[in-house]
This record gives sequence, structure tokens and C-alpha cells, in this order.
Amino acid sequence: MSSETPSINYVSLSKAMSKALRHRPERIGITLAPDGSVELSVLLAALNQRGGWPRTLTEADIMEVVEHGSKQRFAVEDGRIRARYGHSISLDEAYVPDAPPAVLYHGTSQRFLDSIMSEGLLPMGRQIVHLSTDVETAWAVGRRHGGKTVILTVDAERAAKEGVTFYRGNESTWLADCVPVTYLSVTE
Repeated sequence: MSSETPSINYVSLSKAMSKALRHRPERIGITLAPDGSVELSVLLAALNQRGGWPRTLTEADIMEVVEHGSKQRFAVEDGRIRARYGHSISLDEAYVPDAPPAVLYHGTSQRFLDSIMSEGLLPMGRQIVHLSTDVETAWAVGRRHGGKTVILTVDAERAAKEGVTFYRGNESTWLADCVPVTYLSVTE
């Protein structure tokens, strides 16, 4: 008989946290504050009540996802946890405006290019447009859409000077409510 503690699948935990903090908090019985945060203890209790884990989740399990997740999706401050970006639900105070780098990138599929170059970058199924600080990240994002990947360059410096509001998601992700086509060009 083994005395080892069963391990948690952190990818599954990250997905459950994303669903709760970015998309469907009501599914596990939590309510987010206007900034998208909830007490860490409340999230932990709700995830444990949901069940399906090989053992009871701990705060250390959640912090493992927060601190070591490759996409830095979550932030913890003063005992509260929130998703940094990627919300499909409307939040009143989730994003704080910030000055962007001079250039940002957006990866997409070729099949969306005509629409984007006509209407600009719109949030579509999300609340906000996601942008990358480097071409490699934009490629990775764009590949998820299938088909030929296209990278758009965003003149973020000029856009910000002319009134487009940007928000920092994490070190490699920036956000905007929308980006008009006048600030976009196709990266060759």
C-alpha cells in the first residue's frame, strides 16, 4: 500500500480556474468582484466542492498554477485571485490603462484578414482584443485559428497617442477594447 499523495493535473486545474475566473463563475457558485477577483479561499472551496480531483486541492496547488503557468493567466494580491486577461464576461474594473510598447502583434488566420482589414481588430467572442509583444507569441496564437497564419503589426504608440486605450495583460500580452484598421499592417 503506497503512502504517496496523489498528484494534481495542473493543466486541468488551470482550465478549471480559467472557466471560473474568465468565463463561468456561476457554474461553481462564485461571484466575482467588479475587478474580476474573488477571495482565494472561496475559489479553493468551490473547486473542491466541484470535485473530480484525486485529492483535496490546497492553496499551494492554486499557487503552483499562478506562479508557474506558462501564460501567466492569474494574479494573487491581498488574498484575492483574478484572471489577468481573457474574460468572456463583462467586468467593470478588470483592466487598468497603461502605455503600450511602440509595436504590438496579432496572430490570426488568413480567412479573417479581409474582415479585420475592413473593420479593425474587434473582441469577437471575448470582451477585449489580445495582442502580443513579439511575433513568436503572435504566431502561436494565430495557429490556433487553423489555416494559414497571418501576423498583423499594430502601431500601438500612434494608436495610444490618438486615443486607443491599451491594458497590460502580462509581460507578453497586451489588451485593447478594439484596434481600428488605420493602425494595422500585415507583417511580411
